[in-house]
Amino acid sequence: MTKTSSMASDLTDKKSTQTPAPQSGAKPIWRKLWPVAVLLAGLVFAWSAGVLDFLSFDTLRENRDILRDFVTSNPVSSVITFMAIYAVSVALSLPIGSLLTIAGGFMFGVWLGTAYVVIAATLGAVIVYLAARYALYDLMHAKAGNAIRKMEKGFAEDALSYLMVLRLIPIFPFWLVNLVPALLGVKIRSFVLGTIVGIIPGTFVYVSIGDGLGALFDQGKTPDLGVIFEPRILTPIIGLAVLAMLPVAYKKLRKNKNRVPSNE
Repeated sequence: MTKTSSMASDLTDKKSTQTPAPQSGAKPIWRKLWPVAVLLAGLVFAWSAGVLDFLSFDTLRENRDILRDFVTSNPVSSVITFMAIYAVSVALSLPIGSLLTIAGGFMFGVWLGTAYVVIAATLGAVIVYLAARYALYDLMHAKAGNAIRKMEKGFAEDALSYLMVLRLIPIFPFWLVNLVPALLGVKIRSFVLGTIVGIIPGTFVYVSIGDGLGALFDQGKTPDLGVIFEPRILTPIIGLAVLAMLPVAYKKLRKNKNRVPSNE
């Protein structure tokens, strides 16, 4: 009887020491949201540190000789520094893209400045895209349900054309066009290609302004950032946007034609 009681006691002790296996489930929300939290923290820090006040045309005017000497003396590190600053500013959604683009033209000229800006802006946009895709995609789909799925289906069919139009015509903020495709499930290849091609015309315009910035400073003037909305500039850009939408229009025409019942 004693032996039986001892065995029962041992079994009870073993059961009490055994812990149930952890159940696999969804990750805690903070683990999903940390990329967006990091970007928001960086944005708040930039605002509070006065970065936006420091980066201005007055700063460029006062330091233009220093910038020119820095580019001449450090041709590689100047490019890396500029592109890093540009990419971070885009990733943090700081409203200084036009200023930095003009600065790129001032520092590197039209062609190299355009290339550096397009590459850096695309890198920054991809950072926002990946952060939003990782942190918010599942949450948005869980909350919005069928509504977001319908939007996703419609956008995904012609994602490249839509992205190019949104990039070409500066109606929506750059940060918003970085965010929405991630939530609508646009593939990163389409996102990158649409961003690169779509921002080239506007970038070229502002970089060209920057290439002549020294002459404007000598006259005591500052660039007109609204130049891109002038008809002589905006009209050809709208023309490119129309061309980008032609594949979408063609698909819709074919679908409508196929839906028409045959009378034969």
